[in-house]
Amino acid sequence: MKTALTIAGSDSSGGAGIQADIKTMTANGVYATSAITALTAQNTTGVTDILEATPQFLGEELDAIFTDIFPDAVKIGMLHSSELIRAVRQTLGQYAIRNVVLDPVMVATSGDPLLQQEAITTLRDELVPHVRIITPNIPEAELLLGRPIASQEELSEAARELSRNGRVSVFLKAGHLHDRELVDIFYNAEEDHILELRSERLDTPNTHGTGCTLSSAIACNLAMGRSVEESVRRAKAYVTGALQAGLNLGRGSGPLDHGWAIREAD
Repeated sequence: MKTALTIAGSDSSGGAGIQADIKTMTANGVYATSAITALTAQNTTGVTDILEATPQFLGEELDAIFTDIFPDAVKIGMLHSSELIRAVRQTLGQYAIRNVVLDPVMVATSGDPLLQQEAITTLRDELVPHVRIITPNIPEAELLLGRPIASQEELSEAARELSRNGRVSVFLKAGHLHDRELVDIFYNAEEDHILELRSERLDTPNTHGTGCTLSSAIACNLAMGRSVEESVRRAKAYVTGALQAGLNLGRGSGPLDHGWAIREAD
């Protein structure tokens, strides 16, 4: 059985972070392991507190996994500080794993910050160059680029710029634009190719954990040996199904239905 490791924060409401990642990995047919970077007290309405793991303890979590159940792919989510980013970077270098998907989590769906301001540069310069795919949304891409992105026409150029001179593939999500048709951009750095992934905007407030779910689904498909383009196509289809399934939980931005595909298979 293929395995995938999620390195991320815990979401007490279960819609994002570690909990969403494990649900996604299970639904996509891989065995999930985890390294928790932080505990968050949050629900569908917002984040009320964050308790960060120490870099030493995160390193011990990662060593425990890599020395026993070596992952076929890694998904990285919330890294609250520069120290945690560097702990993850050290482990990736030590174990030389290729299939790494980074979701540059900076702000929760509710708008609450999940990354310290001074850690943005560390993430961009010290971690991004060492992963295979990054999956920013538009606000995250703007922070990484240091400039605004105002329209659909700018996404391809922005994705290429984020690729660190063609070293990293970029899935740039278009959901924060207001067009009726969404056109996510995937820059395949391995083939220097732009792939447009089109879909109709779904009219739902229940989008909590969408980015976590997408990046985890990509990691699952990479773990199974699929190409980067096949992996992102399948991951987007899975997320679309999870949104369309229409859970309606909580008083704010509710979670996706991660188990929709399992029930359809039954």
